[in-house]
Amino acid sequence: MKRLIAGLIVGALTLLPIMSAQAANEQQQVVDKAKLTIEAMKDMTEMSEFRKLLAVAKGVVIFPQFLKAGFIVGGAGGTGVLLGRNDQGMWSSPAFYTMGQASVGLQIGAEAKELVLLIMTDKGLDAIIKNQVKLGGDLSAAVGPVGKNVGASSTTNMDVDVFSFAKTAGLFIGASVEGSLLDAKDDWQEAYYGKPVTARNIVILRSVDTPAAQGLKDALKNAEAP
Repeated sequence: MKRLIAGLIVGALTLLPIMSAQAANEQQQVVDKAKLTIEAMKDMTEMSEFRKLLAVAKGVVIFPQFLKAGFIVGGAGGTGVLLGRNDQGMWSSPAFYTMGQASVGLQIGAEAKELVLLIMTDKGLDAIIKNQVKLGGDLSAAVGPVGKNVGASSTTNMDVDVFSFAKTAGLFIGASVEGSLLDAKDDWQEAYYGKPVTARNIVILRSVDTPAAQGLKDALKNAEAP
């Protein structure tokens, strides 16, 4: 019996690094896909206003896949990353977040899209880091301006806490996210960085970092309008 117990313990200890690596790989996939989302937005001519807003944003939340589904009573949700931008224009490493949205009305079928939120105020970034924020309630949220002939006035409209953009049918468009709830995934932070850390540790204090997120940081920097 002692040998059996010892064998089970050894087996469990052997599996722990494998399980940890699999979890980290899942999170890295979200980071890598977020990078692809930003690169796609950068290359679209009608997203010039997005690039101007990004250059002065306090932070960004990127959901590489945001799924909306339902029949009459529906909902939407996804897992993404939050990065903060400091006064020197340097992007932080990513903190992991989920966003959910419930809705009632006529809706049939399912839709997957990429979703990007630009956080334009210190108030907005601080509220999201404090967790469980309702967009359109706790924070003001507006549909992001899209188009080749959009005026530059929106880039100076700092009364809006969050601008939202989504990719649907191959095109990026403004998207309403009112009523959505943002929530940090602290278990994912710990798995990705190898120790217990909060979104504040990652985004504001910058007490942890990883070379694996450098590609996403570079993509954000390259997407900013000069």
